Amino acid sequence: MNNAFKDAIKAGRPQIGLWLGLTSSYSAELLAGAGFDWLLIDGEHAPNSVQTILTQLQAIAPYPSQPVVRPSWNDPVQIKQLLDIGAQTLLVPMVQNADEARLAVKATRYPPAGIRGVGSALARASRWNRVPDYLHQANDAMCVLVQIETREALNNLPQILDVEGVDGVFIGPADLSADMGFSGNPQHPEVQAAIEHAIGQIRAAGKAPGILMANEQLAKRYLQLGALFVAVGVDTTLLARGAEALAARFGAEKTAEGSSGVY
Repeated sequence: MNNAFKDAIKAGRPQIGLWLGLTSSYSAELLAGAGFDWLLIDGEHAPNSVQTILTQLQAIAPYPSQPVVRPSWNDPVQIKQLLDIGAQTLLVPMVQNADEARLAVKATRYPPAGIRGVGSALARASRWNRVPDYLHQANDAMCVLVQIETREALNNLPQILDVEGVDGVFIGPADLSADMGFSGNPQHPEVQAAIEHAIGQIRAAGKAPGILMANEQLAKRYLQLGALFVAVGVDTTLLARGAEALAARFGAEKTAEGSSGVY
């Protein structure tokens, strides 16, 4: 067993990604062929279920793009289900401290290293017990990315980085800017300073920094600063803005102004 995404960030190779929120295996497969290194299947803000995440994992599987799955919460039961359907890399939202980071790691490991329930006979991940020695190999293939999105999490970042099994730390600019009092404005200088400082801390600890930023100039800056997994767009936004631009070229009235935000 191997995890190409985990191998890439461990080797320090920057990975460019795209956020998937359309909850469709058809659009997921279309985007899997677009050339991104990784695709984030969002179970936190997009209306996904275990079943819709499964179909997207199946759709992406034949392509080089690597799937990353975000559960709705740092919940060991939900994480267990996502791992059983074949997710290997998880982006765990709203991790505030080292204890929560430790829980996320334990949820991805079989005992005695963790608390993942053993149900490999029912699991796509083990190919229904057709993968030889799956129970002894699975732990090493897991990749845990924890998401820091508040001032509290930033203050606790050194302790989070000390947690064994945390492979990367993803900075959530939308929630972070809101928590810092600059809702809808992740480009505020104070927010940017906090993000840049965090990227430096994460790299210094030997972990992989990540972020979502659709602003091309900022995304490239984060890469220059050492970010190793950067999502540069969202499928829903690409579809909405592309459709609006096409309609406008043929005289359609401009729709209501949206938030410039992160996405």
